[in-house]
Amino acid sequence: MTERILRVVIPVAMVALAIGLWQLHITVNNVPHYIMPAPLTVVTTLFTDWPTLYPSLLVTLRVTLLALALALIGGVGLAIILVQSKWIELAIFPFAVILQVTPMIAIAPLLIIYIKDPQTVLLTCAFIVAFFPILSNMVAGLKSVDHNLLNLFELNGASRWQTLIYLKLPSSLPYFAAALRIGGGLSLIAAVVAEFAVGSAGRGSGLAFRLLESGYRLNYPRLYAALVLLMITGVAIFALTSLISWLLLHRWHESALKREN
Repeated sequence: MTERILRVVIPVAMVALAIGLWQLHITVNNVPHYIMPAPLTVVTTLFTDWPTLYPSLLVTLRVTLLALALALIGGVGLAIILVQSKWIELAIFPFAVILQVTPMIAIAPLLIIYIKDPQTVLLTCAFIVAFFPILSNMVAGLKSVDHNLLNLFELNGASRWQTLIYLKLPSSLPYFAAALRIGGGLSLIAAVVAEFAVGSAGRGSGLAFRLLESGYRLNYPRLYAALVLLMITGVAIFALTSLISWLLLHRWHESALKREN
């Protein structure tokens, strides 16, 4: 019980300490709000500017979650195809690597030319960034099955699909959990970076546009408020993906089991 309490108290205390130091810096140095707003000013701005920030938050969330879902479907599906044959992997995997190593800031202008809808461009950029880590983790997981278990399945006459469903996929769950956590964070980052690159604005703009708009107008309280919303969103996505990972692994895998000693 003490350990559980400390797991909550210590992070909350550290965040509170950081906010307190931030407020102390503002108060002691008499920093004006147009240079660095105080925490109370940021919280007040969150409430006063909520009608402006909330629609942008929904846009960023929609792009992030949809890109993550597509990356999971595409990454897991393609990984299953790649591990069926080394020749298929040799033929397709280089294209995935090329997409991953090419900077998104360089791809975005081309996507703007070929795709007319800005929201589709944002979704495509976020998908590309989140796709490769999921694919590479799943390929590694599907290939990391114990060879003794593979031999046992072969001796018992299991088909390729039976081996995949009953052995390879369950054994790759730890890798899938890691890919889910990585992909969730990358999807949010890519959604914001893509909006910076695409330069979408207006009614369908996300929080990235609010950051740029606030910076141009020297409205730093709103800029900090948008940053806080992005941080909260990132933490929420990480918490959700961690919970899903724990639900998948906590009954059997060493990484989630509690040690008795």
